[in-house]
Amino acid sequence: MAGANRLSNEQLYRRCDHSLLPFKTTDTLEEFSGIYGQERALEAMEFGMGMRRPDYNLFVMGHSQSGRFSFVMDTLKREAKKAKTPRDWCYLNNLADLRYPQAFYFAPGKALVFKSDMENLLEAVTSELPSAFESPAYQRQKSRIDRDFNRLYDRALEKVEDRARSSSIALYRDAGTVGFTPVANGVAMDEAAFSLLEEEERNRFNSDINDLEECLNDSLTSLPQWRREANEKLRKLERDTARQALASLFLPLREKYASQPRVVVYLNQVEVDLIKNAADLVSEDKLVDKSDPLRPAQLEQHYGVNLIVNHQKTKGLPVVFESHPNYENLFGRVEYTSEMGALVTTYQLVRAGSLHQANGGYLVLEAEKLFEHPMVWSALKRALKSRELRIENPFAELSGVSTITLSPEPVPLDVKVVIVGDRDFYYLLQQMDADFSKLFRVVVDFDEDVKRTDSAIRNYARLMKTLSQREGCAHMTRQAVARLVEHSSRMAEDQELLSAHIGEMMDLICEADYKRQKQGDELIHARYIQMALEAKERRTDRLSTRMREEITNEVILIDTTGTAVGKSNGLTVLQVGDVSFGTPARITATVHPGDRGIVDIEKEVTLGQPIHSKGVMILSGYLGHKYAQDFALTLSASIALEQSYGHVDGDSASLAEICTLISALTHVPLKQAFAVTGSINQYGEVQAIGGVNEKIEGFFDVCKSKGLTGEQGVVIPKANQRNLMLKKEVVRAVNDGLFSVYTVATVDEALELLAGRKAGVRKADGSFTQRSLNAVVVKRLKALAQATLKPMG
Repeated sequence: MAGANRLSNEQLYRRCDHSLLPFKTTDTLEEFSGIYGQERALEAMEFGMGMRRPDYNLFVMGHSQSGRFSFVMDTLKREAKKAKTPRDWCYLNNLADLRYPQAFYFAPGKALVFKSDMENLLEAVTSELPSAFESPAYQRQKSRIDRDFNRLYDRALEKVEDRARSSSIALYRDAGTVGFTPVANGVAMDEAAFSLLEEEERNRFNSDINDLEECLNDSLTSLPQWRREANEKLRKLERDTARQALASLFLPLREKYASQPRVVVYLNQVEVDLIKNAADLVSEDKLVDKSDPLRPAQLEQHYGVNLIVNHQKTKGLPVVFESHPNYENLFGRVEYTSEMGALVTTYQLVRAGSLHQANGGYLVLEAEKLFEHPMVWSALKRALKSRELRIENPFAELSGVSTITLSPEPVPLDVKVVIVGDRDFYYLLQQMDADFSKLFRVVVDFDEDVKRTDSAIRNYARLMKTLSQREGCAHMTRQAVARLVEHSSRMAEDQELLSAHIGEMMDLICEADYKRQKQGDELIHARYIQMALEAKERRTDRLSTRMREEITNEVILIDTTGTAVGKSNGLTVLQVGDVSFGTPARITATVHPGDRGIVDIEKEVTLGQPIHSKGVMILSGYLGHKYAQDFALTLSASIALEQSYGHVDGDSASLAEICTLISALTHVPLKQAFAVTGSINQYGEVQAIGGVNEKIEGFFDVCKSKGLTGEQGVVIPKANQRNLMLKKEVVRAVNDGLFSVYTVATVDEALELLAGRKAGVRKADGSFTQRSLNAVVVKRLKALAQATLKPMG
């Protein structure tokens, strides 16, 4: 058996060779273009953009600091410029039914031209139409119609008047009414004169007047017909006049838009509607008063163009990012105005959403924000499935108030939706929504890290230069870039990798640049990078410092010297928000006769999470497989993580727990100067764990505060050696012989180091070498089994 391996200081930290960075400062480097180390994501992105079939929308997932959003926007904009710009869209009034505005499309930039043409047309209408109705020709024909009507009326009255004259009765007209009065000596009688007449004379006059009134009624029987005919002639004259005045205005537009039959139909409808209502417009002084500033606007409100999508300045496909994806911002809305206390709306108040603007191109959304708003996700799926975009009020049914509103014509939808989010969102949607995988068939998965090759390091330097320049930071020296490379490997927790969390590195560079400015330096040196790292650690180390003080003051019991039976130091990582730090924790075990097996105290009090409980259960499998091949494994043991008052998860303590259990079983003391981390399988092989750097540094800080003796150290899995990127303080202590880091591959290697005696090997007959630790374990287990079988009393 090889035994535990003590690591040298070179193995604890992989430095960046300065010769890999052939420059003095980043000022001489070329800028980096493209996406760093994300070939898989780039390939998926290219496929998603190139696949023009429906339902090939994209979900971009990865860490928020990986630069995924800027990658998406830059890639989409770069590729979008190469494609053809999509159509413009506008809404026009539906003159047949005002509740259903019509959607019209135009070539890119042409909808604005059409809007301008319509404005010019309506402006011309406001001047030409009144002029036509004021023209001498129109006035003559209108006068002729009036004269013809009046002539018929006058002739009817003349016949009655001749008859009345023969009866000494005069016909008079007063305020549009016709009446009769007796005449004496050529003068109309008043009431006094009429009363002086003989009764017989008065009766004759009354009888004659009655006859005349009947005659008048008979003569005017056709008056309503004459009036109808005159009005019809007048309306025809008005229509003909308006048609003649408007024909020359509409003809050029019809010819201009002859290739768009639907637009021509709309122009015909507008012309017919204007001809129909021309007289009303003029008579109501809507057009006559040329000083009225609302004169063109009144026609604009009814016949104008509501331009909702204008690609006049768009180069290629539109790329739209909606930062606040609520329902109205995405799908558009119908606005209202208040008139006389009532809410009213028109097609001019239809407003476009981000989907309208992105139609034909790309819409970028953030998953976290998309699901903050109700009904948005279901409506988005509905639009993508139907491939049409409707402007609706999703809350109308919930409001309980019936409001007269508009139902704009749906717009055909051809858009690629790109959702940017974390992996948790992607897998949750995939699990909970069957439609998600059908609609978002392309996943763009960002790697968390990049292989640390020579070329990757040089490209990393160019990337850091490019990003720092964008943020307005100073140039960096070669040593500063090397320090960034080393820190990137620590972030990746692997000596062979670089972290792809570019955002965190930029935060570090910006803080280092702040330190540089305070020092009045021109370049960012490595010391400023280190100062920034130390400053960030100081801002977030309150909890770790407090816990270390409690260990030093023996509020939390941790021994870093001496030996003890059934006790060991495990290593844990505490996560509070985005801050994580390592700290030791005492693990204890007790063993006595019985058949309860190994009791996990954390699990019994519901503090142990499933993975931790699994690790404890593996201990039984390991003991049975290693030591109890020819007898029943019967014992009662309990294991606890002392002074732990929160939930415990993970199996990284199982190596320390098995060592502690064997110590309690054999009464062999363990060295308390060591802290142990690692998980085991049922065959006693030590497996890798996470957070190894924080764990080692956490125990080192405790040993430092209690006093370094040169005997202290940490035992970690051999598989974790490549993950070591320890702080320089720890590396220095190892180099000076004040601290040690050991790697082990098996439980036996860890036991030999902690117990200070040979673990022993299995001989051909299945037994272990005499006086070895494993032989003692077998002897104690057999004794416990026999003690358990003895009758009580």
